Amino acid sequence: MSNLSPQRPAMDPVLLAKLTGRLGDRATIEKLCTSLSEVYGEFLPDIFKSETGLDIAVAYLGCSSGHKNDLIADLDANVTLVEATLRNWSQNITFACGNSFVITLMENLLGAASDTIEQPADRSLSVIELELAVMVFEKIADVFRSAVNAPGGFEPNLAPPHPHEFRPHPSSDMPDEFASAINMSITLSGITSAFSVIVPQAPLLKTQISAPKATNQSTKSTQWTEQLTEQVHRSHVTLDAKIRLQDLTLRTISKLAPGDVIPFRDTGDVRVEVSANSKELYVCEFGRSGENYTVRVKDTISSDDELIRHLMN
Repeated sequence: MSNLSPQRPAMDPVLLAKLTGRLGDRATIEKLCTSLSEVYGEFLPDIFKSETGLDIAVAYLGCSSGHKNDLIADLDANVTLVEATLRNWSQNITFACGNSFVITLMENLLGAASDTIEQPADRSLSVIELELAVMVFEKIADVFRSAVNAPGGFEPNLAPPHPHEFRPHPSSDMPDEFASAINMSITLSGITSAFSVIVPQAPLLKTQISAPKATNQSTKSTQWTEQLTEQVHRSHVTLDAKIRLQDLTLRTISKLAPGDVIPFRDTGDVRVEVSANSKELYVCEFGRSGENYTVRVKDTISSDDELIRHLMN
């Protein structure tokens, strides 16, 4: 007679998660997600209006539930992610924002007229746009912190933003939590983008969503514009110089060989047109300093504001 006791069958992981408070029923989760979206819809536009003077609109698109890694994988590829923690609430929060919102926001902050802004192409954010995205995610996280009211009143801790495709692969040693994605849209200057808040269900089920207290801010802050201007002025831009050459016949051009010389068109000071991103910036004259060929600025073509807006767009 064997002394081995029969092995107990493993409990279904979904049932176990429900029994241990890590997975809620659909109605409860949808109610919590809707409440959180209502806080965003009311307070995020107020924050952007008071700090940038810009009007945005936030709309709820619904929620989805499942394993957190699957929810993130299902997001639109044209988004930027931030991993976040909130002490006494969760160490595993993810914020996602559509790249088109950050690009449109930058155009507005650089002075572009709303009626001239077009739908941005699907692309990753530039280095400067990622710096602006940090400020965007800070505001998204601030609303979240106020809504969940975690004990202790701690500030969210945000990792640097990164493109969706560059999200590190989750470790196989770490269990994938059941989570919910609160999916919303955010509209600025007629351009609508998606943004999402993805949180584990375990802390969400223990949370009573509450609206933050209004701060009655009415004065436009210059922080965004000043920081963006500083970032722009620190950026490196590739310049191109164009020199006009003498006109040649097609017959002559077709017979050019290595070593042949084509004279400059100008016989005195050689005119050079300097441009960046196909935008003409300066009229210069051609010269030489030691062993280096140089150009000397003679005249500017665009104002500082026009130049910065063009280079950043």
